Amino acid sequence: MDFIAASLADPLLWGKLFEIIVLNIVLSGDNAVVIALACRALAPAQRTKGIALGAIVAVLLRVVFTVVVASLLSAPFLRIAGAVLLFWIAVKLVLEDGEGDEDAIAASSKLWKAVQTVAIADIVMSLDNVLAIAAVAKDSLPLLVAGLVISIPLIVVGASLITRLLAQFPLLVWAGAGLLGWVAGEMLDSDPWFASQFGAAMMHQLEYPAAILGALLVLGLGYWLKSRRPDPAT
Repeated sequence: MDFIAASLADPLLWGKLFEIIVLNIVLSGDNAVVIALACRALAPAQRTKGIALGAIVAVLLRVVFTVVVASLLSAPFLRIAGAVLLFWIAVKLVLEDGEGDEDAIAASSKLWKAVQTVAIADIVMSLDNVLAIAAVAKDSLPLLVAGLVISIPLIVVGASLITRLLAQFPLLVWAGAGLLGWVAGEMLDSDPWFASQFGAAMMHQLEYPAAILGALLVLGLGYWLKSRRPDPAT
């Protein structure tokens, strides 16, 4: 008991906990966008549940990846596969407008579909985030879990605000998808295989062009696919 009390009284412990919370909030900006995009089409009664479940899934996956998967980030092609998957998720979120006959789908099915989308996207995006959080925690699992769990309500608030903005300004859906494309482009550029083939210096110079290209690819492909859809009014 005295050891626990001494630990809780250690200002360094609270400093590290604060670092993890702030870092997770900053790194979860794109997660909040995914949660908001995935839940925007839910019925109002289901939307709060979807946002809360999405945030919980995001944080739990962050814990799992930080503890288990950090050692795999140096493996070649892992980030390439993740980037391709994130491109697909971004385009898919643009195409799912949640209007018309799609509202006839059972709310429970749409809820779990939204949570599934959040889970897949967070698995991909967590690959870039886990090392920073693990570096702060320094192998302290209780500190890591505490910091990430405390972050849950903060992510929920962020996702809720973004969801309201998406409802008022539908054009922001495209901005969110473009952000995911930007993240995917950065992830693709950071894969160790490209660094081994073209040099780390070259890939570092291509970081922003790759991110911009990723955003443009998502927006262009999303626009092209939506324009090819038959008009439901005809």
